[in-house]
Amino acid sequence: MGAYYEFKLPAKILSGSEALEHIPHELNTLGAFRPLLLSDEGLERVGAVKTVLNALAQGGMTAVETFCQIPPDSSIQVVNQVAALFRKLGCDSLIALGGGSVIDTAKGVGMVLAQEGHDLMASAGCEVLPRGKHVPFAAIPTTSGTGSEATIVAVVADPEKKVKMEFLSYHLLPDLAVLDPRMTETLPPRITASTGFDALVHAIEAATCLQRNPVSDAFAEKAMGQIVRALPVAVREGKNRKARMVLANGSLLAGAAFSNSMVGLVHAIGHALGGVCKVAHGDAMTILLPAVMAYNLREGTCRERYSELLLHLAGPEVYAATPAHRRAEEAISFLETLRRELAQACGLPETLSDTGKVRKEDFSAVAKTALNDGAIIVNPAQADYNDIIAILEEVWS
Repeated sequence: MGAYYEFKLPAKILSGSEALEHIPHELNTLGAFRPLLLSDEGLERVGAVKTVLNALAQGGMTAVETFCQIPPDSSIQVVNQVAALFRKLGCDSLIALGGGSVIDTAKGVGMVLAQEGHDLMASAGCEVLPRGKHVPFAAIPTTSGTGSEATIVAVVADPEKKVKMEFLSYHLLPDLAVLDPRMTETLPPRITASTGFDALVHAIEAATCLQRNPVSDAFAEKAMGQIVRALPVAVREGKNRKARMVLANGSLLAGAAFSNSMVGLVHAIGHALGGVCKVAHGDAMTILLPAVMAYNLREGTCRERYSELLLHLAGPEVYAATPAHRRAEEAISFLETLRRELAQACGLPETLSDTGKVRKEDFSAVAKTALNDGAIIVNPAQADYNDIIAILEEVWS
């Protein structure tokens, strides 16, 4: 843990029943009255978009336009298209309803508008950009996984280069993070499990990476306990609003944690699997986490920290009953058991071959791409090309 750190979470958190209905008032206080609502076609079909529009109407607000053509992996082209639409319609704020792709699209749009440009690529390296024009922004997550409503990160695909590009800036953080159980209770078990495991990886990597700090540790450790206890319940009982809210809050805490520390090798390889092989991000996280933790442990860098995490993952009784020299391994075993339980409950993949999207001949391209991912720099154990190939082999089947 370094001697110096920074932590920022400026978003106002609206969490709980009828949180949506508070959005008009909060946007009005930011001087915003003409929002552009961004979402996707799936959420429009299941009625989530209508629920948000009705909540806005109760507060006397109408969305100028609703744009629901955001794909599962948003792209530079979509961001530029939406930014142009925002200007054409004279909008003054953004509301993003969706998972990571929708919220990250909104972040990208905000970047383009803030810099008064027309192309997201002009904002590459945005961690050094000035704030620019402020565009009020409310994020409403419909999954409990990415934590994008509380992060300084936007991941946007470049289809031509087959890579997922990361943009980082404190200016990407939303003004409002809105957690409402109505937005996640219809999420299918399979997606609930995948996105929930993604949130768990955020917490674990945030708590172990080289840039961890006391505040991010506190957020990450609390997130772990909430996620591991609520996730199995939410998968089995989708309409259980208490479990949904615990999981949503855990995801937000994990997002804030890694946004102010960083992630690690799980994400570096996972991003590469998404860019090269189109593996869903949550699935990649689920498959890779135990193997990467075992790699870090073998390299001798994480025994003490993984031992500490057992308390937050498995609880005080398991922690106390486990010999001190076995606690790190027990933490990994706990996560393997959780993954197996979720796989049995909803078909969550446990190996790369389970995804049906990866070929062994892709491994070289995946490894090379992972080596160029920024997350690898702060992993607690240094990994090279051969190390990554070995991990991919281990999680193949």
